[in-house]
Amino acid sequence: MLHRRAVFGALSTLYVVFIGAVTLTPDPFSDGIDGTIDQVIEALSQHPLTAWLTYEVVEFTANIGMFVPLGLFVALWAGRRRWWMGIIAGVIYTVVIESLQGLVLAATRYATFSDIIANTLGAIAGAIVARIVHGYVLERAARSRGAQRVR
Repeated sequence: MLHRRAVFGALSTLYVVFIGAVTLTPDPFSDGIDGTIDQVIEALSQHPLTAWLTYEVVEFTANIGMFVPLGLFVALWAGRRRWWMGIIAGVIYTVVIESLQGLVLAATRYATFSDIIANTLGAIAGAIVARIVHGYVLERAARSRGAQRVR
């Protein structure tokens, strides 16, 4: 059990560092990645079924996805009764990130309210998944205990 907690702790810490590296480096993307994303979005915008897929939509969705694991990890660490801590941690972390982007990295980064919303939605989704996982694990444990008593 201790080994699993150590591995989970290391993964959680690495993920928090990863988010910091992605969001707090002075240059958001290298030219290659940014150019590729722009090319794909440009190609998709030419088709009527995917014309709605703009850079803003992709960025907003990516921000949601990036914060789902954060909300999940924190909620799992906090436990079944305090799963909502995943949401709180997501909100605090994103406000810190956006503040640093606006105050320290303003020359190359943009602090936006839409990023706060997207990141918070991701943390909420992750925390809810953790709550569901906690409920499932508890239900399985209860069924297992009940089956052992019947024997």
